[in-house]
Amino acid sequence: MQMTLRWYGSKHDTVTLEQIRQIPGVKSVITTLYDSVPGEAWSLEDIRAMKQEVEAAGLTIAGIESVNIHDAIKIGSPDREQYIENYITTLERLGQEGIHMVCYNFMPVFDWTRTELARKRPDGSTVLAYNQATVDALDPEKMFDSIAGDMNGTVMPGWEPERMARVKELFALYKDVDDEKLFENLKYFLERIMPTCDKYDINMAIHPDDPAWSVFGLPRIIINKDNILRMMKMVDNPHNGVTFCSGSYGTNLENNLPDMIRSLKGRIHFAHVRNLKFNTPTDFEEAAHLSSDGSFDMYEIMKALYDIGFEGPIRPDHGRMIWGEVAMPGYGLYDRALGAAYLNGLWEAIVKSSSK
Repeated sequence: MQMTLRWYGSKHDTVTLEQIRQIPGVKSVITTLYDSVPGEAWSLEDIRAMKQEVEAAGLTIAGIESVNIHDAIKIGSPDREQYIENYITTLERLGQEGIHMVCYNFMPVFDWTRTELARKRPDGSTVLAYNQATVDALDPEKMFDSIAGDMNGTVMPGWEPERMARVKELFALYKDVDDEKLFENLKYFLERIMPTCDKYDINMAIHPDDPAWSVFGLPRIIINKDNILRMMKMVDNPHNGVTFCSGSYGTNLENNLPDMIRSLKGRIHFAHVRNLKFNTPTDFEEAAHLSSDGSFDMYEIMKALYDIGFEGPIRPDHGRMIWGEVAMPGYGLYDRALGAAYLNGLWEAIVKSSSK
């Protein structure tokens, strides 16, 4: 297991590489070229500069989150070929620079959905939260407006203003895309990129849809054990794997998280581990990583990862905003550092108890 922290780059992140390096047990970051546009090929010079900046701070890049996928690929339009070629070029250049893991998602329109970015909890911290009744009452074109005021002056990935300005157009693009069509287009994309992944030993780690059910009638396919196993079988290549995000799969309480982990031995290339607190099955808020603060048994999640021999990068996911910190919601320093320390402590205990 390789403990990491997500970092958005010095131009965008309030958290510095120097601070990350001081978190015990964190030696690497998960990062991206945050200014890149979905569909464009990343330049070798930009990738190299990003890598050099991280390494100059005494850290390494454990993987990329994300190389975003153009909508033409997801909907299967005729112009997808050029965007797939650009994606392959980016993978080749990442491989040439020794970067071997890419997290991505295949979600239509919204990369993730929350109805609040600063719900206040009893301890005074604020967290991201979701309420289905609120979503049901919203016009999807107004979704961005409902949360924009809580972004603390940041631009959140997947909710860039220029993309959100095109929401009506994006919904029209996906009007004929159902779950089966989305699976078909994902299969086509993966089959096209796997030869490059084989050549450069790049693990593709698909991120689950969040929440793990349809929102605004849009198709959602990376939501449960059956669908993930279907995806593994339809492109049966070890480089076709998953990002196991406990907070995203865990939005659906029917998902047995430790069982899902054990069913994916050898195909989990990246892990996001976080906790949720459920008020009802469709009203949840993000909690501290500590098991008792939320609804998940974090020990059992980490134990399942250990049991399958997971050795890849892992990161604490969305943290609370605590101690007066002002940062991108979910991505401040303090609570994620606490989360990293807690997960490292669980892992050490599991390793030592298992070796006796």
